[in-house]
Amino acid sequence: MIQALRSKAKNTTASEYGGRVVDSFDSVFVLTAAFLLFFGLIMVTSASMEVVSEKFGDPLFHFYRQGAFLVAGIIGFLITLKIPTRFWQEFGWVLLVLAFLLLVAVLVPGIGREVNGSNRWIGFGSINLQASEIAKIFVLIYLAGYLVRRQTEVRSQWSGFLKPMVVLALMIVLLLAEPDFGAVVVLMGASLGMIFLAGVRLQQFIILLSGCLSAMAIMAVSQSYRMQRLVTFTDPWADQFGSGYQLTQSLIAFGRGDLFGMGLGNSVQKLFYLPEAHTDFVFAVIAEEFGVVGAVFTVGLYLLLTLRSLEIGKSANAVGLQFQAYLAYGLGLMLGGQALINIGVNIGLLPTKGLTLPLLSYGGSSLLAVCFVVGLLLPIAFKLSCYDAYHNNIYLVRCD
Repeated sequence: MIQALRSKAKNTTASEYGGRVVDSFDSVFVLTAAFLLFFGLIMVTSASMEVVSEKFGDPLFHFYRQGAFLVAGIIGFLITLKIPTRFWQEFGWVLLVLAFLLLVAVLVPGIGREVNGSNRWIGFGSINLQASEIAKIFVLIYLAGYLVRRQTEVRSQWSGFLKPMVVLALMIVLLLAEPDFGAVVVLMGASLGMIFLAGVRLQQFIILLSGCLSAMAIMAVSQSYRMQRLVTFTDPWADQFGSGYQLTQSLIAFGRGDLFGMGLGNSVQKLFYLPEAHTDFVFAVIAEEFGVVGAVFTVGLYLLLTLRSLEIGKSANAVGLQFQAYLAYGLGLMLGGQALINIGVNIGLLPTKGLTLPLLSYGGSSLLAVCFVVGLLLPIAFKLSCYDAYHNNIYLVRCD
């Protein structure tokens, strides 16, 4: 029966079986990511021209650098496409070790480089690599493999999900030493989402979630600068020229943008008013230049990108590709969570935190990491379309 179906599949499309088809080339996902990448190049240039012209004498300084990182990211994406997903599953523990080494390296004098009071970067000449961007992905790859290997234990015993929590706790200690509280929140959110979707008992998950939220709340108030951000967040206008300056300038940008915006390149806030306009607050510049319509459209693209990632994971799980499913879940939650936090900070719904907007913000590490993520997700979608299965009304043609 199976041999007959395989033979017939050579000359027959999956849709002829009346089953659900997962497209081998997820055009929606690819086009959305590509649009955000090139739109980001435009917006980084627009948001930084006046500042870098004054600082470096070249209004296109960031355009050239971001363009170079974009080319490197595309090359990395193409290389990642060629690597089978079983490689990541088999060597997940190696990647976990590399993640720890990267986070330790940034704390070593002479290797780590301090920027704006944080030791998050490893310096390579004029280029800085933010270790946490890559480390987060490596940890999620390892966790996806662990959830497959220990699936029964995860679903039935406390030890099943406490073991990865020990690994994550060690990772969090290193991230807080930099400090990088934003990376902690994103990593924990994606990891907890993966564990929940792996089928952990609800009672155990609620206890674990409560513990994690309590720990993050303690960490948030344990440092004076974090506490100041929380106080400022509640009423930024009370100290609009001090601790609330960045948020108030961002909100002014949204007000100027109105419904349809002031037009590309016409932002006023980027003219030395809004700090980090091309990195953490590029979304505010988008809102000022393209208005509410442009801002909502951008949010919609991130929502679509996240949902497509989760759909890839759901489809992989439906045909028994559990490692691929958990990995897609984790990467999708990471992308969506980081975008949510950045946008929430820009509009004043969350306390100010230094997190880039994936695919859009200036920064080589972030750009390379997200291209790596896209390169990891697409082979999963391709593998789905090539997976030989005839189960629960799903038939997907085999491709070797």
